Amino acid sequence: MKTIISSKGQIVLPAEIRQRDGIEAGEEFEVERLDCGDYRLVRRTPRPNEGLVDWLLACPEKGFFTPIESESTDTL
Repeated sequence: MKTIISSKGQIVLPAEIRQRDGIEAGEEFEVERLDCGDYRLVRRTPRPNEGLVDWLLACPEKGFFTPIESESTDTL
């Protein structure tokens, strides 16, 4: 498939690709330069619960959530 870069440097993913892969506006991608003229576009998938603490801290009821210091569970 072909696409064109806009005057603002934006690349539009064709609708067929967006629909097939469930890509929605606002999703993040990483662009990697492999070589002159060769690039890789990789969908950035947020880590599970990314932003959860900020969301809980924004709760209108003060004191609803208080973060605690703890060890990482990434290695469990």
